[in-house]
Amino acid sequence: MKNIKIAYIGGGSKAWARVFMTDLALSEGICGEIALYDIDIPAAELNKRIGARINESPDAVSEWDYQVYNEIGDALDGADFVACSILPGTFDEMEGDVHLPEKYGIYQSVGDTVGPGGILRAMRTVPIYEGFARAIREHCPDAWVINLTNPMTVCTKTLYDVFPKIKAFGCCHEVFHAQEFLGCAAHELLGVPRPTRHEIQIDACGVNHFTWITEANYKGTDMLAILPEFIDRFYEKGYCEHPGAVPDDFRGNPFRYGNKVKMDLFRRFGVLAAAGDRHLVEFMNNSWYIKDKQDAKKWLYHLTTVDYRKQDRINKINQSHRIADGEEPIAVKHSDEEIVELIKALLGVIPPMVSNANTVNVGQMADMPLGSVVETNCVFSRNSVKPIVAKPLPETVSALVLRNAQNIENTYYGIKNRDLNRIFEAFVNQPLCAGLALDDARELFADMISATKGYLEPYFPVLELGDGMAVARRAKCMPGSVCGKDKTV
Repeated sequence: MKNIKIAYIGGGSKAWARVFMTDLALSEGICGEIALYDIDIPAAELNKRIGARINESPDAVSEWDYQVYNEIGDALDGADFVACSILPGTFDEMEGDVHLPEKYGIYQSVGDTVGPGGILRAMRTVPIYEGFARAIREHCPDAWVINLTNPMTVCTKTLYDVFPKIKAFGCCHEVFHAQEFLGCAAHELLGVPRPTRHEIQIDACGVNHFTWITEANYKGTDMLAILPEFIDRFYEKGYCEHPGAVPDDFRGNPFRYGNKVKMDLFRRFGVLAAAGDRHLVEFMNNSWYIKDKQDAKKWLYHLTTVDYRKQDRINKINQSHRIADGEEPIAVKHSDEEIVELIKALLGVIPPMVSNANTVNVGQMADMPLGSVVETNCVFSRNSVKPIVAKPLPETVSALVLRNAQNIENTYYGIKNRDLNRIFEAFVNQPLCAGLALDDARELFADMISATKGYLEPYFPVLELGDGMAVARRAKCMPGSVCGKDKTV
């Protein structure tokens, strides 16, 4: 039994923490301490109590010691692994990210990765992650760092840029859902019981939330070759791939979708977009799939409002209290996440495994900038994460991915250098902003900065954009993020 310490930055999480803690409780071969750190200390204390409840479950096979730390350095000291999962700001700030652009006819179904909302969220997040990277370098430089925060690509880029020797990677489950989608196709077309995603072998590459599957195989069957038949059958009515859900389960769930965008893109390009439709639409010109609210209905996905997220958060907090107080049982069962399995592979507790991860591009995607962060398959083995060279994307798809990869790089370096003009150029070049007049773009950028100014002031001393446009007219400062004020979710 390996005894390890995991520092959990964002340990007051209202949802993902429970997933992580139950998966850990079911992990044979490892045990140890979970160091919970969060600026919301009562939330971390609540998760400590939930952890104790999970330990008491008869289904638990591994016991963990949950401890809350007031200082990030104390949580990191001696850590073997660091998990980072935070919400940079609050849902009030996210409300500006998502809904202010609607005044200009720009709609966002998620608003946390690219588009106007992704830029502003990155501005809040990068300075926080600069602090995380410095703290990790000081307190646990040899730890493996697992990033789960969005925008995934920018967060992972920050960690490596501040601490080049860091051992970090970003994890996202979106590709898993695409494998589930292919499993649905195997079930419908081949007449077999629905395969698990692990039975669908794929090659995938791109940038996070805009990753593409170029090969897919199920027991010798080329899934991309038979996919057109599945698409012809379900294109108009849609198909929800979530395990345990019926095919039309997306209709009443704001976080699900009917995969019609994914199917349309496959018809166009011959490769399968691996993220959920709610993410995919934000990486392409807004006139394609998200020009208005009716487009969301037409393409079978939802524009998830921040009001819904706020109510969902309240519900999760109330549930956490009921679980901690023993008023509601907590199911200790495996999730569809792979974080704990990756930890075990890195420890050498289980054999090497392959999974998708976000890492620095050292050549695994030859058509993307070296040093940028890309998502490909990687081999996880004892103390090693090695990216696998990906099959090249079709040139038409590569051009779409490259535009977004370059925008992400421009966003990062603009924030790193506190250069508002460079950030603005990344902002106006977002595919969702394709129809936005330049003056309107400046106006929107300033309005969005104003909406999140409390989280920007400590980090951006320069207050003016070029051409005499003063952001200070609307806000007293400029984009960044606030390490001391973020709330986790």
